[in-house]
Amino acid sequence: MPDEPSPPTVTEVAAAAGVSAATVSRVLTGRVRVSTSARVQVHDAINRLGYVRHRAPRQAGQAVTGPVAALVFESTARMFHDNFCARLLAGAEEALSREGVPLVTMTATRGTVATTTQFLTSGGVSGVLVLGAEAKHPLVVSLTASLVPLRAAGRPPVEMPFADVDNRDGARQAVEHLLLRGRRTIATIAGPPDSPAAADRLDGYRRAMEAAGRQPIVAYGDFTTPSGGHAAAWLLDRVPRLDGLFVASDAMAAGALQALRKAGRRVPADVAVVGFDDAPLAGFTTPALTTVRQPVEELGALIAALLLDRSLDNPVLPTELVVRAST
Repeated sequence: MPDEPSPPTVTEVAAAAGVSAATVSRVLTGRVRVSTSARVQVHDAINRLGYVRHRAPRQAGQAVTGPVAALVFESTARMFHDNFCARLLAGAEEALSREGVPLVTMTATRGTVATTTQFLTSGGVSGVLVLGAEAKHPLVVSLTASLVPLRAAGRPPVEMPFADVDNRDGARQAVEHLLLRGRRTIATIAGPPDSPAAADRLDGYRRAMEAAGRQPIVAYGDFTTPSGGHAAAWLLDRVPRLDGLFVASDAMAAGALQALRKAGRRVPADVAVVGFDDAPLAGFTTPALTTVRQPVEELGALIAALLLDRSLDNPVLPTELVVRAST
């Protein structure tokens, strides 16, 4: 007797619908906005292929019946100062609250590894949402070796389920926008090399530059405003003909704008600048910052959905270029 064909997968549904697997996952959860046309395409493909959604059986002790912890790998001061973190946590909290699940926020400090691990793995929480995981941090090591369900915001440096935004494509959009504006010497201020998001944005920039036959020019910062200013000054000193700049975060872009103004370079007349995040400050810089918007609240809701529904693939949300006065 011939083997029965294997049931269709989310990836096969995505191919049949002409959309990404992330879009299929978003349609299946219903927790994140999807265009009507994409939703119709996905449901048509599901009907044609006979796709049946199989929810992963919850293992003993893993049902989400109690609080969920958000473990943030930042200091408490920086966590409250960081608008991105606050927006992401708000999205996760709203999604969990609809299911009656409370969210507890914690910071990952090396001095409390033992007690934090004990709390998170002894049944005190039903799962952990990980924000900004560091590969060699002892809490990451101990949690990944435990049975506690983990879900990461952004592509993590170690193996665990995650949801992310399309950082590579966002960088591509930024570079192509600068090219369409007639910019010829386009540099980037990348984030820390050990950050997966920064690495993806740098990779997207490099690919877009190489596709256009341009030479990549890279400086590095650490996602803070002062580092963006230092990196921009370094670039101006070494690449005086610089006329386009893609910066891997809006905070660094704000520092770059200050450095350009101090150097007497007009934005956008002399140098066009694109940031990344669409943080609130992007609308208040001088000039207002063109940037790549990432759907932060939706990302928070999506990692919560991943914890509530273990059958989802690692979804990736699209990014969008927002054009303002800096280009």
